[in-house]
Amino acid sequence: MNDSHSPVPPGLWRDSDFRRLWVGQTVSQLGEHAVLVVLPLIAVLTLHADAGRLGALRAVGQAPILLLSLFVGAWVDRWRTRTVMVLADLGRALALGGAAVAGLLGGLGLSALLVVAFAVGALSVFFDVAYQASLVRLVKRDQLVRGNSALEGSRSAAQIGGPALGGVLVSLLSAPLAAASSALFFVLSFLSIRRIRRHESIPERSERPPRVWRRIHEGLRFVVGNTLLRTVGLASAAFQFSFAAMMTVYLLFLTRELHLSGTAVGSALAAMGPGALLGSLLAARLPNRLGHGAVLVSAAALGDGVMLCVSALHGPSAVTIPVLMAVNFVFGAFGQLVNVTVMAVRQAVTPDGMQGRAAATITFVGMGLTPLGSLLGGLLGQGWGLRTSLLVTAAGMMLSPALMALSPLARLGRTLPAPQGAPTTAAR
Repeated sequence: MNDSHSPVPPGLWRDSDFRRLWVGQTVSQLGEHAVLVVLPLIAVLTLHADAGRLGALRAVGQAPILLLSLFVGAWVDRWRTRTVMVLADLGRALALGGAAVAGLLGGLGLSALLVVAFAVGALSVFFDVAYQASLVRLVKRDQLVRGNSALEGSRSAAQIGGPALGGVLVSLLSAPLAAASSALFFVLSFLSIRRIRRHESIPERSERPPRVWRRIHEGLRFVVGNTLLRTVGLASAAFQFSFAAMMTVYLLFLTRELHLSGTAVGSALAAMGPGALLGSLLAARLPNRLGHGAVLVSAAALGDGVMLCVSALHGPSAVTIPVLMAVNFVFGAFGQLVNVTVMAVRQAVTPDGMQGRAAATITFVGMGLTPLGSLLGGLLGQGWGLRTSLLVTAAGMMLSPALMALSPLARLGRTLPAPQGAPTTAAR
């Protein structure tokens, strides 16, 4: 059918509220993932942070995922997602604007970066959980799967292309201007999402609503009790932990071992963008032709495996930059394919009333160990050297496709399973 080749049916694109959500979510995600590189590169190139301090900075920015995800999931299920998203955007813009002012006044030190990183990370948890729950309340049921595909495709593209943009901003602008430029993405998202006019249908609040711990427990029990979601969480945890460690070493390896400039780093990372575009095109076709399980395992193995090549690079930038661009292109393409396919599986098996908590629970399980991964990357870089540490952390990423290959997730066919029931005690 024709609409199987398009991420979103034409009727949904004509919905002005959906377009506002999609535009806001896209630029917000782009800003969020750009900041994940902007702040560390400012620390490395401007403040001359070593591996240990860089690992600590990345860990502080990722700590809110571990500390807040479950609480935010229970909270968002009971509030208007539009309000949550616009406040999160406004807060992140103010935090980065404050960093820009501090830089212009000569006060942008590592301590200030730690505060900004934590604030942006905390508000990003609120935004990410809220937008994943928002579509269920905003569009018709028959538009839900395609709408989620569009939003998650944008998120995955931003997750891959955002770091490239961050590298370019730091290389072309001063530290304060790079922070200010990142803040503009959240301002644009704020302006778009606040224009959503459709009334959200949210669960009625009883006089004595379920305690937050009970609602968190329901989300945890649902994900743990679902074999597919449990595997997604474990595979994501293995990947994100190793990826966080690898990225800490990777940024130092490119600048100090290969002696690349900020512009060269941005150019190498930018190759992930076209790769992500290819991955989006593949995600619209391959799972329905080859089976979701086969696509997940093979794409994860190829995308993660190509990063093993980076530690072997030597020589002048004329040689290393094209190779890095090729590696990042492949990583971006298969990474995007995995992200979109995994999200389709999660959305398909999760009931509407559990979407926010399921998203938050998988985020908690999958991303909760990233602060420890960043710290580990810093420690390995100091103790084992950058080249050896990069090889070890890249090899750790291969645990993710191995877990998927050994699970029922690998046996999923061309048709996604139907939603499975939430716990009987869940709020309706």
